[in-house]
Amino acid sequence: MQLSRDDLKRAYRSMFTIRTFEERVVKEFAQGNIPGFAHVYLGQEASGVGVCFDLSNEDYIGSTHRGHGHCIAKGCDVHGMMLEIMGKQGGLCGGKGGSMHIADMSKGMLGANAIVGGSPPIAVGAALTQKLKKTGKVAVAFSGDGASNQGTTFEALNMAVVLKVPAIFIFENNGYGEHTAASYAVGGPSIAERARSFGMPAEVVDGSDFFAVREAMGRALERGRADEGPYALEIVCSRFTGHFVGDPQAYRLPEEVARARANDPLPRFRAGVTEAALLDHADLDAIEQEVLAEVEDAVSAGMAANRPDLSTLEKDVYVRY
Repeated sequence: MQLSRDDLKRAYRSMFTIRTFEERVVKEFAQGNIPGFAHVYLGQEASGVGVCFDLSNEDYIGSTHRGHGHCIAKGCDVHGMMLEIMGKQGGLCGGKGGSMHIADMSKGMLGANAIVGGSPPIAVGAALTQKLKKTGKVAVAFSGDGASNQGTTFEALNMAVVLKVPAIFIFENNGYGEHTAASYAVGGPSIAERARSFGMPAEVVDGSDFFAVREAMGRALERGRADEGPYALEIVCSRFTGHFVGDPQAYRLPEEVARARANDPLPRFRAGVTEAALLDHADLDAIEQEVLAEVEDAVSAGMAANRPDLSTLEKDVYVRY
C-alpha cells in the first residue's frame, strides 16, 4: 500500500523517537537516574517501526528485554515509559516493572520480557484468542537470534502451525545473543529456514530498510488476518551498542561496530524520501525538534516524580479470579 506524506512523517517520527529516547536512556543510566539494567534498541529502529506500522491497538505484541523500541513503535506514551524506567509513580506499570517489563494493554503491548524466548508462547496464546473470537487481528512475538535456540520457541512455532493461529514470529537477528555471536551459536543456514521447517512461510528481511520490513510484514498480516496461519520474519539488523548499557563489547572488533553504525536506518530513510521528493529536509527537521522537546519533557517529569508509595508494594503482584 502506497504511503502518504503523513504516513512517511509518522514513520520517521517513530524511528527518531526511538533513537532519541534510547540515547537519553544511555545518558540517564550513566548518571545513576535509572535503576537496574537497561538494554537499548539503537540501530534497530526500522525493524520495530516497520513491523508495528500497520498494527492497531487490538493487535497484540510480545517483546523482549530490549523492548523500548517495540513499545514506542506500538504507540506507548514516552512520558509513561520514562517514568516506568526511572521507577517512578505514573509509569506505565506504576514504576514497579522497570525497563525490562513495560506493558500497556491499551496499546496491545503485552509486555517486555526478560526471559529469552519468553514472548513466542505468549503470542501463540494471544493469537489463539484472536482466532477463537474471530477478531481478524494478529499477535506478534518479537525475539532475538539467541531466542531462536530456545525450546519454548520451537514449541511455539509448532503449536502455531498445528492450531493455525494468526501468530507472526519476528526474529531480530542483530548478530549476537548477549555476547555470543549468532554465527557460532545458531546452526543451519538461517533462522527463517528453521521456521519454514515447522510448516509456515518465512522470509529474511533487511532490518535497516523500513520499507522492506513493512512490505514483508504486510504479507504476514495478510495471511494472519485471512486466518491462514502463522508467518515468520528474520529481520537482519545491526546493534550499535553492547548487550546492555555499559557493556564494553570486548568481543567485537572496533571496525565491526563502525560497520554497524554505518548501516544506520535513519539516514537511509531520510535520504530515500528526500531524494524521491516525498518529503523535504524541513519536514524532517521539524519532526526532530518536536521529538527532542518531547523526550526532554519526559526526562524532566521522570526526575521530578516520586517513587511508588510503600503502600503499593503488594498491589498488582497477583491476579485473583
